[in-house]
Amino acid sequence: MKTTPFTDNHISLGGKMHEFAGYNMPIEYTGIIDEHLTVCNAVGVFDVSHMGEFWVKGPNALEFLQHITSNNVAALSPGKIQYTCFPNGEGGIIDDLLVYQYAEDKYMLVVNAANIEKDWAWCFNNNPMGAILENSSDHVAQLAVQGPKAQATLQKLTDIDLSTIPYYTFKVGEMAGVKEVIISNTGYTGAGGFELYFYPKDAQQIWEAVFKAGEEFGIKPAGLGARDTLRLEAGFCLYGHELDDTTSPIEAGLGWITKFAEGKDFIDRARLEKQKKEGTTRKLIGFEMVDRGIPRQGYELFNLEGEKIGVVTSGTMSPIRKIGIGMGYVTPEYTALDTEILIDMRGRKLKAKVVRPPFRK
Repeated sequence: MKTTPFTDNHISLGGKMHEFAGYNMPIEYTGIIDEHLTVCNAVGVFDVSHMGEFWVKGPNALEFLQHITSNNVAALSPGKIQYTCFPNGEGGIIDDLLVYQYAEDKYMLVVNAANIEKDWAWCFNNNPMGAILENSSDHVAQLAVQGPKAQATLQKLTDIDLSTIPYYTFKVGEMAGVKEVIISNTGYTGAGGFELYFYPKDAQQIWEAVFKAGEEFGIKPAGLGARDTLRLEAGFCLYGHELDDTTSPIEAGLGWITKFAEGKDFIDRARLEKQKKEGTTRKLIGFEMVDRGIPRQGYELFNLEGEKIGVVTSGTMSPIRKIGIGMGYVTPEYTALDTEILIDMRGRKLKAKVVRPPFRK
């Protein structure tokens, strides 16, 4: 298994380690619920160094990104970030990702760890315009410092006024004595915070400084288990669950990242434009349990007459709400808010109702 610059830290802190996307990663430390609540109420730190980073440079960088991604990259300016996806040419999604505009002709793509090789091949094979591509995934470390006390923690370590970095923007500067750190107001928890990108050689210096700065706030390391429950409570899609090679961004409710701007001739544009106009045969919903039960990926969804209408893509017991919550695909007539549906949980059909995420208000 691959390691990150923080693997030894996780093991020494008693993290329960498991393989994820080829990496030896911490699933939990003090428990998923404890870590989840720490992030919601104070500040937690996730090692996300396993994520992939690609640079796209040169005079043809924008043309390449306009072709290969669904969102309108021309709307970006240096210091801005955009959520988008790679359509696969067959109505599905190669991956969802972030695009950072670093400079006029320089962008950074942040892709999912499990899809690094697939994404790199896709970019390499769909670059007829000759943009300069560089896979820096093994040369970038990343920490996600998340929660309402994240800003107060990190402000101790930098002269940059973090309040001047709005959501989905970033600055580059000194953090914990390390120069050229990308400080990004993004995250995958719905609890606020920042993501820090830096060279692996500086990893320990930043780790130690962040945990020292957060001591007064009860800072804790958090694992992939809490990362998943937090993103689900926030209503964020996860590749391999809500998104994959067979789901379109229109079906997934991501029409807002699918822009049909004039001159943007992106992969699958015609198909997705047709879906947006004519509708799709299924749509992603959020739901919460009415009966007591914990929904899981793969559980089948039914209408009240017992007819199958879809499938659960993600589900858990909400640590904040203390009820079962989830997302899934259903046929369009069952997407209205408060529609009652049934979930087959090992032979028992339990009642749930359609709600609009986020589940954590």
